Amino acid sequence: MNAGKVLVSVLVSASIGAALGILFAPAKGTATRKKISKKGDHYFDEMESKFNKVIDNVSSKIETVGKEAMRLSKNGASKLEDAKLVGKDS
Repeated sequence: MNAGKVLVSVLVSASIGAALGILFAPAKGTATRKKISKKGDHYFDEMESKFNKVIDNVSSKIETVGKEAMRLSKNGASKLEDAKLVGKDS
């Protein structure tokens, strides 16, 4: 199982546990619903933040790979031109 699935499983389990804990706590229904809503918002914000960090990391790596591919492509084209010139001279 990859780390992303484990993280999601842990967060979902924690959310369910928190919701059940709040539901069974001795409080009025409206107060309980507000607590659940706030917890849900908190978990959503946390997940959104982690998702954005992952996207930024992946985007950065894709950009780095793209730049390296361009550099290698230009280097290969230069070597091809050099080989053509050597071939014409012989």
